[in-house]
Amino acid sequence: MKVMIISPENVVYEGETSLMQLPGIDGSFEILNNHAPIISVLGKGKIRVVTKEKELFFPINSGVLECSSNNIQILVQ
Repeated sequence: MKVMIISPENVVYEGETSLMQLPGIDGSFEILNNHAPIISVLGKGKIRVVTKEKELFFPINSGVLECSSNNIQILVQ
């Protein structure tokens, strides 16, 4: 899956992922390859991005996620 995490200041992360764990406002959830299209509000927590080489964590205060056709865009603060 292609993912882009964008803050008001810059692009925080852009790359490939096989799994993402996200802090939803009602609890954390995961997105895997070929996930159904979704738009979700994110709460305070950490975004976990798993790649072939490593695992990355990005702390956020809030955000909005849109996932469609294995493309994920996340706007965060």
